[in-house]
Amino acid sequence: MRDSLLRLTNFIDGDYCAPLSNAYLPVVEPATGKSFAEVPDSGAADIDAAVAAATRAQRAWAQTAPSQRAALLRRIADVIETRLDALAEEESRDSGKPVKVARSVDIPRAVSNFRFFAAMAESFVSESHQGEVGTLNYTLRQPLGVVGCISPWNLPLYLLTWKIAPALAAGNCVIAKPSEVTPVSAWLLGEIVQAAGLPPGVLNIVQGGGPRCGQALVTHPRIKAVSFTGSTATGGAIAAATATQFKKLSLEMGGKNATVVFADCDFERTVTESVRAAFSNQGQICLCGSRILVERSLLPRFREAFLAKVAELKVGDPRDPASDIGAVVSAAHLAKVQSYIALAHEEGGRLLTGGERLKIDGRCGEGYFLAPTVFDQLDAHCRVNQEEVFGPLATLIPFDDEAQALAFANSTQYGLACSVWTRDLARAHRFAAAVEAGVVWINCWMARDLRTPFGGVKHSGLGREGGLDGMRFFTEPKNVAIHC
Repeated sequence: MRDSLLRLTNFIDGDYCAPLSNAYLPVVEPATGKSFAEVPDSGAADIDAAVAAATRAQRAWAQTAPSQRAALLRRIADVIETRLDALAEEESRDSGKPVKVARSVDIPRAVSNFRFFAAMAESFVSESHQGEVGTLNYTLRQPLGVVGCISPWNLPLYLLTWKIAPALAAGNCVIAKPSEVTPVSAWLLGEIVQAAGLPPGVLNIVQGGGPRCGQALVTHPRIKAVSFTGSTATGGAIAAATATQFKKLSLEMGGKNATVVFADCDFERTVTESVRAAFSNQGQICLCGSRILVERSLLPRFREAFLAKVAELKVGDPRDPASDIGAVVSAAHLAKVQSYIALAHEEGGRLLTGGERLKIDGRCGEGYFLAPTVFDQLDAHCRVNQEEVFGPLATLIPFDDEAQALAFANSTQYGLACSVWTRDLARAHRFAAAVEAGVVWINCWMARDLRTPFGGVKHSGLGREGGLDGMRFFTEPKNVAIHC
């Protein structure tokens, strides 16, 4: 792991380059509260350069055989795999998550993303239909051209590659903008694609903040589509900024997900997985189950067991293999989560555990650490139970029957994910069909299959990623009819 100050660069046309303005932003290690790098504060001129490079590369890349594109994606996956430990250490320092989590989840998933969409590139199919006598209709799916991919800070390489891989597999050239809060693993991706032999200009990585760099990317007239993961507010701004340009948009946004626990659940497994769903990655996953709805008759037993499991979580230095929870991503985000803890008190909630900032001995004394926090006695419709907190804050909410549980689960503006815990499979299927969520897990959480579509409803998203849907987003269908 590097200990000196890093000055990051953009990756354009197959090589690293400084931002044209020579302006930079500080990058702070969440675990220490200290700056360790500078990231380009890129603007419209840098985006123009990246789009020009991608445009030059586009025709040749689109005409590259799918098998060759697939081979290059597999080589990228192989290079990531050989650098797994180094990437995990950098991603841990970047984001504050425990290095063991980055090593076991984030970086392996980046590898899987490239390998999965390499296979999709070789098996991507279209449709044909025999129409009236003497006619045949078929659909060509052609790459869009130059596309923009914007990823968030919580799962930096994991989610960036989830967008890049299908775009490249489908024959597009990419301008990627990672979060300026966690830019290092994306910066290292440039070295990785160089080593894998990806042609110059096919993937360009432009670093910077949203107002200058992101805005220039999404509104650039040559960007044909934008795939974005981040907050609902930013997704709405992107939709408004691009409306008159009629770009294709995939917006994967916020969540206020419910974990629904019925009295007949597999108790021990449900408790364990509910804790994991609430506090994984410091609660900074859009899929985290922060609202835990528990059938009233089970609530006293569940609460006791849940709090005992939470007490076992070790908050500490992300470098420590024993740490289960690291630092939240920034001082600003720490303040946001703390404001919701204060609001929970104002709204009449009872603090069951946590609620305080933690001081970690040693190098992490000034880090952004927050104890896993649990409240109960909050109304299901109060602000804390309606608004996305995106941190280690969970609430326990009782319900009396299936109808009330469904009403509570559906009561927010979000509709990303829901997990349902019951041995009654008829009820589980009824609930899954009726709940307003794009992803439903029954007796599990975060059981992802990359072949399935992923995304939310309501204010949680627009469009679907993953599998066939992920490939289709990055293509334009052209229907052809032949009269024979």
